[in-house]
Amino acid sequence: MLLATLMLLQTVPAAQDVPTAQVQAMGETVAVASLEDAADDPAIWRNPRDPAASLIVATDKKAGLNVYDLSGKLRSSLAAGRVNNVDLRAWGGQVIVAASDRNDKANAKLALYALDTRAAALREIGRFDAGAGEAYGLCMYAPRGGRLHAFVVKKDGTIVQMEILREGGAIKADRVRTMKLASQSEGCVADDRTGALFVGEEDVGVWRFGANPRDAVAGEKVIAADGQRLVADVEGVAIAAEGARGGYLVVSSQGDSAYGLWRLRDMAYAGRFRITAGTFGATNETDGIEVSTAGFGPRLQGGLMLAQDGDNAPAAQNFKLVRWADVRKALGLK
Repeated sequence: MLLATLMLLQTVPAAQDVPTAQVQAMGETVAVASLEDAADDPAIWRNPRDPAASLIVATDKKAGLNVYDLSGKLRSSLAAGRVNNVDLRAWGGQVIVAASDRNDKANAKLALYALDTRAAALREIGRFDAGAGEAYGLCMYAPRGGRLHAFVVKKDGTIVQMEILREGGAIKADRVRTMKLASQSEGCVADDRTGALFVGEEDVGVWRFGANPRDAVAGEKVIAADGQRLVADVEGVAIAAEGARGGYLVVSSQGDSAYGLWRLRDMAYAGRFRITAGTFGATNETDGIEVSTAGFGPRLQGGLMLAQDGDNAPAAQNFKLVRWADVRKALGLK
């Protein structure tokens, strides 16, 4: 039995044996103020009138939220305390920013903010109870013609779905559904087009759930952290959308500082890549990522990827900007 096991291990390729393309960043944000492990998760607001004037909202999980422009310049900071993951949606004439609030590790909260897109500044709306446990991951869901939701992923694998609504002129958030994974989980993303929710269980892989409140609470594991294509920890999860239903799920393979792609239509593996040093530094041990395949002006016609950089020495951590067209070219995606 031992001999058979050893022979099997010798035939399983390690992560370094899996073909991994290389791309380079075309920009980076100013480093966060906190010198420890602090930068964590980014989100993109695309300016529909002037895409080159779009904004990045990202977390400094030791201090609060930062707003950057696409040159990486820091436009404003909000002292929100320990907010870990962030996402945003345009809703009701506003841009609503949501963050997982872990200021009280025993009691999770959903923190909501309004983004003033002209001033590139955030205003707090409120913080809403998400139940006992430490808030960790966060993503939003806004299907066309549907209601706005946020998912708070707790560190123990509990996933709380909250509906964001207006009541008496005020914005509030109520818990509407709870799901559960077996161990520590964080990264998540919801596909507004198809109603799919993807959640990363750090040592296990990626799970898919229905994103609507009446969907089943059980999920399906669609990607395994196999130590080859995806090396634990599973961290950031993002959607590179194409058309009405297509595109790719992009996952941060933190264990070997790489990123894997899986085709959304059938969850078939599509390749992996690293962000290597060039004009700007490489990324290492990435936490949060974000991808938009929309155009952002002449320099970013094919879309934008943001990746947290866990080792931006000698400066503190920051976020790297990558042309999505460079990723597609490196992986030979059609």
